[in-house]
Amino acid sequence: MSLKRIWSILRKDLKLGPRHPFFLLAVIMPVVLTFIFQVAFGSLFEPRPRLGIVDQAQSEITSSVRQMEGIELTLLDDVETLKKQVEENDLDAGLVLPAGFDEAVRAGKRPKLEFYIGGESLASNRIILTVTAIDLLRGIEGGGAPVEVKTVQLGEGGLPVAVRLVPMLVFYALVMAGLWVPAASLVEEKEKGTFTALLVSPARTTEVLAAKWILGFILSLIMAAATLLLNRAFGPRPLEVLAVIAVAALLNCMLGLLVGVVSKNSTMFFSLVKGTGIFLFAPVVFYIFPHWPQWIARIFPLYWIMEPIWQVSVMGRPLGSVRLELAVALAITLALVPLIAALNRRAQA
Repeated sequence: MSLKRIWSILRKDLKLGPRHPFFLLAVIMPVVLTFIFQVAFGSLFEPRPRLGIVDQAQSEITSSVRQMEGIELTLLDDVETLKKQVEENDLDAGLVLPAGFDEAVRAGKRPKLEFYIGGESLASNRIILTVTAIDLLRGIEGGGAPVEVKTVQLGEGGLPVAVRLVPMLVFYALVMAGLWVPAASLVEEKEKGTFTALLVSPARTTEVLAAKWILGFILSLIMAAATLLLNRAFGPRPLEVLAVIAVAALLNCMLGLLVGVVSKNSTMFFSLVKGTGIFLFAPVVFYIFPHWPQWIARIFPLYWIMEPIWQVSVMGRPLGSVRLELAVALAITLALVPLIAALNRRAQA
């Protein structure tokens, strides 16, 4: 096996790859799906409460709000501009603090406080800003809260839907780039006759398979990492997450070679895509619906790469906690090598 010939084939695929529909889908679709799902479920653009303040008194309220991370503060010079921005939904609420406001509150007086609420603002943001304003006023006055609230969490905290969709997005990136791209490229070589022509050239079919495998591995590794990065799901151990993604890419690319070797033409290839799609994506459903019996997911081969990604990237677990899953994934990958080699020899014959 010649590394030079493998590099020549790989370089050709990298140069011509962007022209192939599957290559473009593998690059574009994970980004598009991330944008759609994260915007729909409020993870990528979290609607932080937007408060505008016209401060004519250098109030402590303004300083306190400025230090709050969960509120987006905008300082304005005049009341008319504030009211206009609240009305146009550029702000969720607006607060006007007249001169001498803090001193009047401390003296027990009841100074006029103008607080404007946007009609199109989210109800949650209205509540947050209203309660925050009341709490800050109480702090200036020096009075305590009329009641003491103690929060007690019962049961385990649930994860947002947007977080539970991360495995599906990563899985899509891995399957598209690592499985379908090498398979589609192999089928294209067969239909154009270039794969058969290699039988009378110095290059070997095993070198073609190696080049296709490397292409899928590189592309799937990059796209899976990019998907996790877009979803802010790399967790506290990014290097361990990359190691898990690499193992997942190894298995997916091997499955891609298997599909590519078995498929004689595009018709057979698309039939396999349609027929195996549900089987491949089945483990993802169990992360969206965690109350389902989780042992069922273990039946599917690609569970053994999704579980490590979920545990290490989303849940923040160490790499050692998924040793069994990674070992099973590597064992499946190695078991596919002789099968692909046998099918390749049969195809040559």
